[in-house]
Amino acid sequence: MPPYVPPGPLDADARRQGIIAVTFLVLAIALTALPPAGKQVVASALRASVLRPFLGLQELVVSASQRTLDVQQLQARLDSATARLAVRTTLEEENRRLRALLDLAARVETPWRSAQVLRPGTQGSESIFLLNVGSDDGIPPRAPVITREGLAGVVREVRDDHSIGMDWTHPDFSVSAMSRDGAVYGFVEVRRGLFREEDRLLLTSTPYHTRLESGDEIVTSGIGGVYPRGIPIGRVIELAEEQGGWITSYWVEPYVSPGDVVQVVVLLGSADSVADGAVPPPAFEQDSAVYRGADLSALWPEGETGTREERWNRERLRADSLAALRDEVARLQQTIDQLRGVDSVSTGPGGQP
Repeated sequence: MPPYVPPGPLDADARRQGIIAVTFLVLAIALTALPPAGKQVVASALRASVLRPFLGLQELVVSASQRTLDVQQLQARLDSATARLAVRTTLEEENRRLRALLDLAARVETPWRSAQVLRPGTQGSESIFLLNVGSDDGIPPRAPVITREGLAGVVREVRDDHSIGMDWTHPDFSVSAMSRDGAVYGFVEVRRGLFREEDRLLLTSTPYHTRLESGDEIVTSGIGGVYPRGIPIGRVIELAEEQGGWITSYWVEPYVSPGDVVQVVVLLGSADSVADGAVPPPAFEQDSAVYRGADLSALWPEGETGTREERWNRERLRADSLAALRDEVARLQQTIDQLRGVDSVSTGPGGQP
């Protein structure tokens, strides 16, 4: 007969696990036999004691998942609202530009054509733009291109269905100019900077004995007949230089930003050079003065000129003032109606109290 060997650690663990398994089996059988009310009591006790940490952890996981879902939904709504706002802002800006251009075109007495500006986008053509109108539409070479703010450029070449123009940043750009009151005459030319944002206009060849102040407006003079008289160019910033005590030059801030030009009006010639209902000739000679005597100063009244941002700010302030005035009139009308109601109550028939 072999000697007795006491159970080792592994046998003790196996026995303990077996006892635990049998205990849980007995408890499961006992719980199965309990009535529904008893099962509910046991379940509540287990949730409040043993299962409480696990249930709390599960609630945290579910809450985090719900918050993640809410954040994703809010982000989607924000993206959608941002996209709608961007589209609305673009449409509002386009509508403002078109309304301003229509207002300008309605007052232009010289023949004109509306056109859309396209930029080539190639290196070296930053100062060049394309117009979707050409000689078939009556566009002549050297036709002025204007916007609601003022002079944007000039047509250089004309094709059958499109034209090529240059804005004021082109090195060949030059225009005979004067102060708005006609006291000072000169030529406006471009001075290129190290970067395109640094390009500036310079009013040159002005008489030494006459002075311009900062803020004085510069418009086309009409000399030479290429540009009509009175188209805004910009405003004087400061004195640039004095040459030998004879002439002076001034830096000029342009009203038209080339990058913002999308819709324009192309002038075809003076009213005297184009018969009523007739299409102007596709070209004219270099020395022809088709705009001689034409004056467009009335299109840009004093105090209504400036950059696009300045013009929009004035329109916004005007709209706010009108809205405030309407609200004030409505309040006054409401007060008058209330006073009339009080008078009607305080007086009897026939106006007797």
